[in-house]
Amino acid sequence: MKYRQNNTTEVAAAKASISRATAYRIEKDPRLPSQKTRSRGRRRPDPLEHIFDAEVVPLLKASPGIRAIAVYREMLRRHPELSEGIRRTLERRIRSWRAIHGEEQEVIFRQVHEPGRLGLSDFTDMGSLGVSIAGQPLDHLLYHFRLAWSGFEHSHVILRGESFVALAEGLQNALWSLGGSPLYHRSDSLSAAFRNLSADAREDLTRRYEELCAHYRMTPTRNNKGIAHENGTIESSHGHLKSAIRDALLMRGSKDFDDLGAYRAFVDEIVSRHNANHGKRIDAERAHLQELPDRRTTDFEEVIVNVSRTGGFTLRKVFYTVPSRLIGHRLRVRLFDDRLDIFIGGTQLMTLPRGRGHADGRHDQVVNYRHVIHSLRRKPMALLNLVYRDKLFPRQEYRRAFDALIDQLPDKQACKIMVELLALAHDRGCERELAEHLAETLDAGDLPDIAVLRSLFGPDPARLPTVSVQLASLNGYEALIGTAYAGDVA
Repeated sequence: MKYRQNNTTEVAAAKASISRATAYRIEKDPRLPSQKTRSRGRRRPDPLEHIFDAEVVPLLKASPGIRAIAVYREMLRRHPELSEGIRRTLERRIRSWRAIHGEEQEVIFRQVHEPGRLGLSDFTDMGSLGVSIAGQPLDHLLYHFRLAWSGFEHSHVILRGESFVALAEGLQNALWSLGGSPLYHRSDSLSAAFRNLSADAREDLTRRYEELCAHYRMTPTRNNKGIAHENGTIESSHGHLKSAIRDALLMRGSKDFDDLGAYRAFVDEIVSRHNANHGKRIDAERAHLQELPDRRTTDFEEVIVNVSRTGGFTLRKVFYTVPSRLIGHRLRVRLFDDRLDIFIGGTQLMTLPRGRGHADGRHDQVVNYRHVIHSLRRKPMALLNLVYRDKLFPRQEYRRAFDALIDQLPDKQACKIMVELLALAHDRGCERELAEHLAETLDAGDLPDIAVLRSLFGPDPARLPTVSVQLASLNGYEALIGTAYAGDVA
């Protein structure tokens, strides 16, 4: 219209880059298209006209937190004549009503983080990834630590559920890997670790957590129970880390690992790549961290147990075998997340893998056949109905051999041969080689011949000759020394 003031319609249209027809139409009626459009009326009757204000609104006022789908189902129950197609219409109408008349909602306040100020810890379930160890599914969690400012991350594979031991071990690993500690440490309410604990045990757990933070001069804080977004800095990174692990498993082509150490190294490598991408920011935050103490603090629980006549002890619904010479002794057990360190007095005797009771309350066993084989050789029939018989066999091939022996031989003979096979593996140190030979024998449809196996796997230690070494007298060395001195004088 500005060009039209000094030009003809055709020239003004060309300068405005519009067609001549459009220019004549605008000149005839200068209103905007939005000003010409008439509001479209309803084309069909409103299905909620008689029920929304009369029934839906009172329901929303009486129960502000009710879901729209629940209201929809209730309306269909009250009015069977209504069509199921009203769901979206009802949901939009409820959403609009709540925007005007609904209750106030909780507001999330985003925070400004300062370097060296806040570190966060949390656990995340890894069951959905389907990881297995030597073919057995791995029921585990991932302890996850993160610095809020730089994004430094550390993770540690945790077996089974949350516990203070898992938190203490994972947190200290993270701090020593980082080389410093933040001013504040935030965790969730540790509800999973508190579960099924007595009031005294909960108080003790709280005290130990506070002592752990005090050792590293950190102030412990917790988010409110059930308010996940208060721990959002680490909650959101859970998904990114799990996605990275899932992608790495797909590129690896297998979710099965030879042992737990291999899987932990796999996770550590993924986390290290993330930290490498934030290296400059992490290095900048390290300058603001507090110095670490001279040593780590306790990351285990200590329990006193008695070794019973059954050749072991029971701890947390798990029976552990130990050498029979310890029967009747009191042992000090340091309980870690994945192992038990066994002490008698101040002397460490051994380390045992940690077992876990079943979710349905049944007990489990951690058995080493080397601890009981000498007694079992004197009582081979005890193997037939042994409570922990399945856990006694060190490898699957031994269990297959016992099943084949029981099927084809009398019970007494089968038990005696099986016990001798275990004794052979123990005495000759050939557990793996013997297992491979048993697999070949069973695959061929034969039963193991103990006499042939004894000759195959080295000589009997009892038949080895005794070698006596006659030590030279020390007087002979004195004579030699004296001769050397005489030569020097001459």
